[in-house]
Amino acid sequence: MTKIKICGLSKICHIDYVNEAKPDYIGFVFAKSKRQVSLENAWILRQALNKDIKAVGVFVNEPLENIVNIVKKQIIEMVQLHGNENEIFIENLKSIIDVPVIKSVKVEKSLDIKKAQESSADFVLLDSGAGGTGQCFDWNLIEKVSKPFFLAGGINAANVERGIKILNPYGIDVSSGVEQDGDKNREKILEFVRRVRND
Repeated sequence: MTKIKICGLSKICHIDYVNEAKPDYIGFVFAKSKRQVSLENAWILRQALNKDIKAVGVFVNEPLENIVNIVKKQIIEMVQLHGNENEIFIENLKSIIDVPVIKSVKVEKSLDIKKAQESSADFVLLDSGAGGTGQCFDWNLIEKVSKPFFLAGGINAANVERGIKILNPYGIDVSSGVEQDGDKNREKILEFVRRVRND
């Protein structure tokens, strides 16, 4: 069964929506963006989150010690790196923390995917670029991917079933695809989860 990650939660009502929909993962964005959450807010949201849903922290070129601190506070159970973090950074991080690491990859050509599979991260996230843009990349660039991957970038209820059928990803990562007027929408989240799980 394809895993579901709803990214960019920043309000208690968003937590209510996902507790109802029950995706596998949610994402707290600690990087500068319109969906950014503070450490304090993430802690409050985490306390309200269903314990069966894993919290992922999304970082862009964040100092290693800051990521380690948030993991040790048990605010997140996975780390997603969305910047220019290199192999040395990933290996150092994995030597300190005992949680899975996702490395985001901007897909512009098939070589980007080939390089991504050499990463020491536990998962890669194939995206069109900066997160939350709502833009798809060319799915035809994906051929054989041996490392488990999350498909991201422009995913919504209208195309998610096609994406799963064609690419068979480990997981689907959605943010703007379950928003209305720039905010998470309960009905869109419920519909998205229903489509993925064919309920």
